[in-house]
Amino acid sequence: MSKVLMKGNEAIAEAAIRAGCRHYFGYPITPQTEIAAYMAKRMPKIGGTFLQAESEISAINMVYGVSSAGLRVMTSSSSPGVSLKQEGISYLAGSDLPALIVNVQRGGPGLGGIQPSQSDYFQATKGGGHGDYHLIVLAPASVQEMADLTVKAFELADKYRMPAMLLADGTMGQMMEPVELPDENSGKTFEKPWAVRGTECKREHNIINSLYLVPEQLEVKNLERYERYKKVEQNETLVEEYLTEDADICVVAFGIAARVSKNAINAAREKGIKAGLIRPITLWPFPSESVARAADRVKGFISVELSMGQMIDDIRLAENCRKPVVLCNRVGGMIPSPEQVLKAIEDMEGVER
Repeated sequence: MSKVLMKGNEAIAEAAIRAGCRHYFGYPITPQTEIAAYMAKRMPKIGGTFLQAESEISAINMVYGVSSAGLRVMTSSSSPGVSLKQEGISYLAGSDLPALIVNVQRGGPGLGGIQPSQSDYFQATKGGGHGDYHLIVLAPASVQEMADLTVKAFELADKYRMPAMLLADGTMGQMMEPVELPDENSGKTFEKPWAVRGTECKREHNIINSLYLVPEQLEVKNLERYERYKKVEQNETLVEEYLTEDADICVVAFGIAARVSKNAINAAREKGIKAGLIRPITLWPFPSESVARAADRVKGFISVELSMGQMIDDIRLAENCRKPVVLCNRVGGMIPSPEQVLKAIEDMEGVER
């Protein structure tokens, strides 16, 4: 199949369509507005539904309704907009409904700026809304992965009956690269006997609900949900390891920070410093086992982030405080340079200048 040159946001939208998504509800906000614009153009032509809701809150609750009917559905936004969606995301999780939420992050807190960031890591991986729940969180590092992980997100959401989030930074959304688009009807599909589609008087009514007034029933539901989460952790963790086999220093980074870090690692290798990279592709579940294995042999970890150090806590938990973990970061819409990451590697190696 030939490749086409596409912006990351557009690749997400086209991949979603090819994964069987025919319902999109959203609201424009930079730097993800191209997703909504693409869906507005394409959905009417393929018999789908595009609706620009009056607010992000409305959009996420429309997602709830379509997902209840057993159909593939998505919404997208950027950081402040995703914050507004958190109550609805919690309702989706509490009702065991699959859906795709795309967050193309911008700087914060508050309205912040429109430049790229990774400072929604806590929000995405630690819940964000109220109650005990998780999202499957996928972090692309290329336009190709923007497309591929969109398909994967729909598949995993359906498989485990839980919402999935594609967590990209603004750079990933706005950059253009060649991409091989998935085939039509990509991604495994699953039967949904729980869906609210009408009974034809042949079965009991299905009820989609997140309200449990009997505490014992809610406890049972939460315990069952966390058993499902354990299966996700066991079976669906995705990670890339780059030059880690003999690494003395391990960089951990995702998204655009991982691409920058690879350049720095290559430069370090040219200087005789054995550096390697662990790139989480799923931020939840976090690739703790890869980090724990690396902790047996490396002298330390460098967390490269476009935040004040949100992923660093997960690295420390995974390596069980056996090795030092330092932060290499830029914030406010700035991106670490390969030279900055290389300096952090050299500092850990003890290179004198």
